[in-house]
Amino acid sequence: MRTAERTSWRGDLIRDASLLWLAGGVVGVSFGAIAVAGGLPVWVPVVMSVIVYAGSAQFSAVGVLLAGGGPLAAAATGLLLNTRTAAFGLAVADVIGRGRWARALGAHLVTDETTAFALAQPDPVRRRVAFWISGLGLFTVWNLGVLLGALAGDALGDTATYGLDAAFPAVLVALVLPTLREDARVRRCALLGAAIALAVTPAVPAGVPVLLALAGLALHSRKDPA
Repeated sequence: MRTAERTSWRGDLIRDASLLWLAGGVVGVSFGAIAVAGGLPVWVPVVMSVIVYAGSAQFSAVGVLLAGGGPLAAAATGLLLNTRTAAFGLAVADVIGRGRWARALGAHLVTDETTAFALAQPDPVRRRVAFWISGLGLFTVWNLGVLLGALAGDALGDTATYGLDAAFPAVLVALVLPTLREDARVRRCALLGAAIALAVTPAVPAGVPVLLALAGLALHSRKDPA
């Protein structure tokens, strides 16, 4: 009976993670196409996606390069936007595992999506399985999508034209809604973070609003009144 139950929830995780994979593939194709259509050689977005593996940071770094900025400026932009994953890494530190190789690979797979997907699970075992299923699958699909988009280049164009860039945000909303319904403190943090992100969006580069939204966590340290 336990084996049947374990097989059932693992299958549910794969089914749910497939939405992340689909969204990742779509955005990856867009990134590869934008990079090559802008004049970069095919190998640049492909190698960047394997080594850096950070969607918004990659888009921003390529934007800097295509605008005439140097490699150092592009790298600095990507590093700034990717600092938010430090907080995500702390949130899933116990989920990844204790082995040296597990931590090294797991750290590379920490993203907004894998963190949200793992933490949405009800117990430690499912959180760990969810992280690795979503993380490995998303890494694979993202890189395949980038390669396909880079090879297509000008012929494909920007998939954002079709509204497909909304896939990731939609999946993330679906992942966090159950927690928002159940935990008033998390709702307060999310509302403050969203307000900060919306307020600064017109004035800062893409990706920075998400980083500044982490200030919403300040409410999490406050105790609810008795």
